[in-house]
Amino acid sequence: MRLDIAARSDIGRRKRENEDSFGVFRDDTPGLQLFRSGAFLIVADGLGGHMGGEIASKLAVSILKDVIKEQPPQPAGENPDGPLLDLITRYVQNANTSVFKTNQDINPQGKPMGTTLASCLISAKKVHICNVGDSRVYHLRDGEIITRTEDHSWVDEQVKAGLMSKVEAEADVRKNVVTRSVGTRLEVVVDSYVWHIVPGDWILVCSDGLVNMVKDVDICAEFKRSGSAAEIAARLVNLANENGGKDNITVIAANISPSLFRLIYFKLRAVKRRHGYKLLWFVVSLLLGLVGFLAGYIYRAKFGTLPLLDL
Repeated sequence: MRLDIAARSDIGRRKRENEDSFGVFRDDTPGLQLFRSGAFLIVADGLGGHMGGEIASKLAVSILKDVIKEQPPQPAGENPDGPLLDLITRYVQNANTSVFKTNQDINPQGKPMGTTLASCLISAKKVHICNVGDSRVYHLRDGEIITRTEDHSWVDEQVKAGLMSKVEAEADVRKNVVTRSVGTRLEVVVDSYVWHIVPGDWILVCSDGLVNMVKDVDICAEFKRSGSAAEIAARLVNLANENGGKDNITVIAANISPSLFRLIYFKLRAVKRRHGYKLLWFVVSLLLGLVGFLAGYIYRAKFGTLPLLDL
């Protein structure tokens, strides 16, 4: 399965530390057994203001990633995706238990550390998602959002209850208050999703440092501009910083089964941008050298002792 994946994490403009963590695990990851072709993507956002938010996010990613060492569960009954979602959910709950116990060991009386945790397993035709908190996973096609995960946040609950409009929620200063997180309580409820994908689709996994600074319509605009996964991820992070960068920003962009021509084109364009005219002059010099060699060979073949090449 061909995938174009890029991840980018930035401290933002207001924070002193980057409490986000992420993981990109592809089919060449050592110890992998869960899938043969695809990728497992994780974004965790350590709770700001909590002791050890960075520790919590790194610990959660470290534990959750080990799910890829498991044998793929067999589909069962009327819900063939259930066993796989249950397996990933169990690892999210393992991460919750580990962070919760760490809180008890090192900070039993203080404000507990915690983290959001959004994971996405990409296979040939589906993505399997498990999510806790307000980090998000988006599914985009032709530059439009088909669906996304729901936030576990105070303002999101107010919108669902009809007590606040979406416009009011976007402007509310409490929009970063999460109602569900990994590690702050003994048990955690995990949301799960299954989305069907086709070649050309995009999956975006990100922390709230992006979505609180960049509206969905502007996220769509960046995908409509096209580009490689690396280019889109960089543009989204830059846009979040341009809009204020109030939080850490983490983005993973994944293009599903892009054409080989598209991949080659963007790779060459990236090389050109990195090396600029140096690369151009190198190619020109190489071509001139080749022309000079052939001209010299032909000259010596005609007036010397070398046999003439059949050109």
